[in-house]
Amino acid sequence: MVTPKQLSIGATGRDATAEIQTAIDQVSGRGGGRVSLLAGEHVAGGLLLKSGVELHLTEGALLRAIPDYEAYRGTTVRVIAEKSDRGMIVARNSENVRITGPGRIEAGGEHFITGDDPDVGTFIPAEFRPRVVVFEGCRGVGLDGFHVTGSPMWTLHLADCEDVVIRGVTITNDRRLPNTDGMVLDACRRVLIEDCTISTADDGICLKTSAGPDGKAIGACENITVRRCTVSSLSCALKLGTESFGDFSDIAFEDCNVSESNRGLGLFSRDGGQMRNIRFSRIEVDCHETPDGFWGSGEALTVTVVDRRPERRAGAVENLLVEEISGRMEGAINLVSTSTAGIRNVELNRITLAQQPGRLGTGLHYDLRPTFADIAPCAEAAGRANAWTRGNDGRIVGLLDYPGGMPAIFVKGVEGLVTEDVAVKRPMRLPEGWSARTIVEEKH
Repeated sequence: MVTPKQLSIGATGRDATAEIQTAIDQVSGRGGGRVSLLAGEHVAGGLLLKSGVELHLTEGALLRAIPDYEAYRGTTVRVIAEKSDRGMIVARNSENVRITGPGRIEAGGEHFITGDDPDVGTFIPAEFRPRVVVFEGCRGVGLDGFHVTGSPMWTLHLADCEDVVIRGVTITNDRRLPNTDGMVLDACRRVLIEDCTISTADDGICLKTSAGPDGKAIGACENITVRRCTVSSLSCALKLGTESFGDFSDIAFEDCNVSESNRGLGLFSRDGGQMRNIRFSRIEVDCHETPDGFWGSGEALTVTVVDRRPERRAGAVENLLVEEISGRMEGAINLVSTSTAGIRNVELNRITLAQQPGRLGTGLHYDLRPTFADIAPCAEAAGRANAWTRGNDGRIVGLLDYPGGMPAIFVKGVEGLVTEDVAVKRPMRLPEGWSARTIVEEKH
């Protein structure tokens, strides 16, 4: 019988990549156990976590990432995101792998900024940036109690993983650095996320089903629960899509708080995967307008089904329950399908929202991005790839005027919408550009 091993590593403030990796290898080779980083500063490049190993950041421990993309050439990953094929801490096809706190990972995102984009008020990111944690094809994953600051790109990315618990993790990213999603669950099954706190410039907790190198879905998202999380996002706080090559089913977000965000709740079907049996329950939202280069602007809930590639129809959204949602928004609730796939069987129950005018006026349009124009912009078009593109008329492609002004709820391409106890408080004197109708349905 092999006895699990525990190794502790003292802080030196110098590059400790080799020492930490050797400890991980030894502990895994002896049947598993814990590698503890003791209080103080540990500097490291790419680390490969292996089966049976818990990487533990003790109280006062700081793991500082080397701010150089080349420092992660040994920890490449299969799923490429925003040109990134590397992670700072990577696990591949491993079982029973954990990262635990209460220590901190300082990811050094400030070193991956190349300029400023005055049109939307964000930084311009470096072309190549590592993700912080990437687990691919793992079983029995635990992420517990640690703090990540300053991610250069996606912070926690789990792809094709099963039996995952993420608990008590805090993520604090720069609110001006794009693509710094907090948590991305990519084709994962049997996942629980609870009691986490996220503040970031991009999506907060995002479920995806990406395509592999062969163009086929790497898997499906199934049986996922997110509860008691606090999320602040300048994109969408709690989201499914946009990558949606595989199916999504049996997903629940409950008892969460969305603050200082752009969009609150969102489903974005684009690539053929179906979204079925999705529930949002007991969520407080606080949604504000953003410049029109951002996707969306102040919506409490957005569901869009769009064929963004001519050769591939989007997947349908079916059986969506949104209940006990409260708070405020400066945009509207949007349920829009421009695809024949459609949106079917939606229930909006016990919704209590205040709809208030924003300072920018960008909430007066509904947003169908990303469209084909965002993944394949014309060479002469102004904008940033996979973000925003301006057409010849000077307007952002994918931003459309509400027919007759902004309502509280806009519906298009939906079959089987049921509303019960939905109350949206609007200004007594409606601002310019607002519809007098609370609910507007546009027929195809």
